[in-house]
Amino acid sequence: MLDQIHLLAAVTVLGVLEQAYFSLQVIYARRAYRISPPKVSGPPDFERVFRAQVNCSEYFPVFLAVLWQAGLFFHQGLTAALGLLYLWSRYCYFVGYKKSASGRLAPMYFSAGVLWILIGLAAFGILHFLLSHYVGLNIALFFGL
Repeated sequence: MLDQIHLLAAVTVLGVLEQAYFSLQVIYARRAYRISPPKVSGPPDFERVFRAQVNCSEYFPVFLAVLWQAGLFFHQGLTAALGLLYLWSRYCYFVGYKKSASGRLAPMYFSAGVLWILIGLAAFGILHFLLSHYVGLNIALFFGL
């Protein structure tokens, strides 16, 4: 069983480490700009770091859910590769947003595209499983898979 989920687990751990890094960046920015919690406003440089971290955190549960569903029901290797691509694009998003608000746009659109692909793979994989298991219909054959 572990050979069917080890890549997904590795991408998940990497994603958690990335989230920890983003959180540390907010702590460093709070210290640099002397902004104590619970305040979330301050100079634009602080607010961009804070918003980048919050935005990445908001999407992380969605990413994890579709990563595991697509990996379990479609293909672990392809899903793990897309997961790495998503994490890389979120890192680029964070770094870009930290520099300027417009620096977040290209990585944001790219990561959204990867997320939609993962959603599509998860939906297809689950639909295939349900139809083959309960109806005896193999829709993968229609697509040459």
